Amino acid sequence: MAVSKLYPDARTALADLVADGQTLAVGGFGLCGIPEALIAALRDSGVKGLTVISNNAGVDGFGLGLLLETRQIRKMISSYVGENKEFERQFLSGELELEFNPQGTLAERLRAGGAGIPAFYTRTGYGTVVAEGKETRQFDDGHWYVLETALKADVSLVKAWKADKAGNLVFRKTARNFNPACAMAGKVCVAEVEQLVEIGEIDPDHVHLPGIYVDRIVVNPNPEKRIEQRTVRGAK
Repeated sequence: MAVSKLYPDARTALADLVADGQTLAVGGFGLCGIPEALIAALRDSGVKGLTVISNNAGVDGFGLGLLLETRQIRKMISSYVGENKEFERQFLSGELELEFNPQGTLAERLRAGGAGIPAFYTRTGYGTVVAEGKETRQFDDGHWYVLETALKADVSLVKAWKADKAGNLVFRKTARNFNPACAMAGKVCVAEVEQLVEIGEIDPDHVHLPGIYVDRIVVNPNPEKRIEQRTVRGAK
């Protein structure tokens, strides 16, 4: 009989997984597709000295911003962090280590980690601070390239819209940007989902991430779903 991947809550799902000094890959794009229940449980666990790979760093008081407030993150490997004042304060004061990545490079580093590719060359960042300390090489096309290494994580925390009990995931819209790559890059992946259905209820052609990459599932049917920057049309 197959072992169930379903856990009763986020705290239980993380209890025997997380530890001080780990590297975590956390899904999300802006405030879309953030595993907010898992992040809150991670905060409550009290683990510290974490390296977190994530496109964003949340905002003050929400998402990864919760872990920054409690000083549980030692280093961020990110692309865009401009919406978090506490992040800015910690970075500028030298309290937080930061490894910046162009957004596409970050996505490819995660994908490479999940695919077992140790490194790759990219033109992005050549001649800038991004390339400092990295190997560069000129190929036959005459362009110079930067060698970027793959990213892997001890634990991945991702957010999906729907899962079946085998862990096959379906993401909605922008939430698909970084969550699948984060899931694949982790040794163990915990998925927070809004809906859980029986095996076979998701059309195989609609599966965005196969269940082989997902080890644990937590259902959070009513996530907060904040809007990072609300823009409305003015009255005519």
